[in-house]
Amino acid sequence: MKYVDAKVVFAEIPDEITLAINISGCPVRCPDCHSKYLWEDIGESLDRDSLHSLIENNKGITCLAFMGGDANVPYLQTLIYWVKTRHPELKIAWYSGEDRLLKSSDIKYLDYIKLGPFIKDKGPLNSKTTNQRIYKICHDGTRSMIHNDICGIEDITSKFWK
Repeated sequence: MKYVDAKVVFAEIPDEITLAINISGCPVRCPDCHSKYLWEDIGESLDRDSLHSLIENNKGITCLAFMGGDANVPYLQTLIYWVKTRHPELKIAWYSGEDRLLKSSDIKYLDYIKLGPFIKDKGPLNSKTTNQRIYKICHDGTRSMIHNDICGIEDITSKFWK
C-alpha cells in the first residue's frame, strides 16, 4: 500500500483536526473522480514507520483519516490497529469508495467511516442529494483494545450540509 500525500484538514471529519492520508491504487475508479491520479500505484510505502513519522510531524491532530485503501483492506486494518494501540488519543477515520462494508469487523477500531463512490449527479458529501454517507461509530465507552464493542453507528452526513 502506498500513499501520495498527507495534509492537515478541517472539513473531512466534523469537529476534528484531521491528518488525511491519500492512498493510491484505488480499485473503485469512480467515473467522475476528482483525484484520478490516485487510481495509479504511485507514492511512498505506507507502513508503521511512515505512519509514525506522519503522526509525529503533525502534532495537534485529533484524527487520522485514511483516504482510500480499498485495494487491500486486511493490510489497512493492520495499520488502523497499530495506530489505535500506539496512539489511543487519536480518532481514526476511513474514506472508502465502496457502498457498504463486507463485515462488522471492518469498523472495529474506527471512529468514523465514509462509504460510497462519488457520483457527480448526486454530488459530494455537502450536497443533500449525495449517495455518500459518513458515520460516527459509537463504542462501549471503555475504549479498551481487548473489549472494543460497537454500541451503535450514527449517520452524521447532515453535518456537511449548510
